[in-house]
Amino acid sequence: MIFDPLYLIIILPGVLIGIWAQIKLHHAYGKYSQVPVESGMTGAEAAREILDQAGLNDMPVEEIPGKLSDHYDPAKRALFLSSDNFHGRTVAAVGVAAHEAGLFNVRMALVPVTQFASMAWMGILLVGAFFHMFAQFLLIAIAIFAVMTLFQLVTLPVEYDASRRAKEQLFRLGLVHEDERMGVSRVLDAAALTYVAALVTSVLELVYFILRAQGGRR
Repeated sequence: MIFDPLYLIIILPGVLIGIWAQIKLHHAYGKYSQVPVESGMTGAEAAREILDQAGLNDMPVEEIPGKLSDHYDPAKRALFLSSDNFHGRTVAAVGVAAHEAGLFNVRMALVPVTQFASMAWMGILLVGAFFHMFAQFLLIAIAIFAVMTLFQLVTLPVEYDASRRAKEQLFRLGLVHEDERMGVSRVLDAAALTYVAALVTSVLELVYFILRAQGGRR
């Protein structure tokens, strides 16, 4: 496969939105990771409280190296928080931890599907290129990629709703006080923008592959 300049032109808006979202996230996170949370709870303790309230008492909350590497691991069926958020007693740490815990049910169901689809469509393209049948395999890859993009589109409102509920849980459980509301909201809203950027990029990539498929049939 040779690099196609058309690919860069089409996905450029998604890349720019992604960069903007990351800048906003790192700015908000950097600012509020310096603000101690009045409750004195760590991110791990906040996530544990929210999971327990949801009846997920057996779900582990574990530490993982890296910055903003927080995620749910479907293989280990555990919620992983980056070291800063696992041990941090800041508005940012508690906000991110609550966000991850609030999205747990969604990610538990969807992460295996999206991971499989991500590997499948790329694998099919590579196989097609290897056997010089790129055009034929491209249609299969497009179908899989379209399903993955549809999942992202459908779950985006769910992600936002889970983020909203995570904020409310923090206040309802007394983990965050009223004067810390703005900081939590800014961190979580910035995190949500990264999902929008990912969806835009996926849609644009799908458009590119459809155009390639149409061009290949002419």
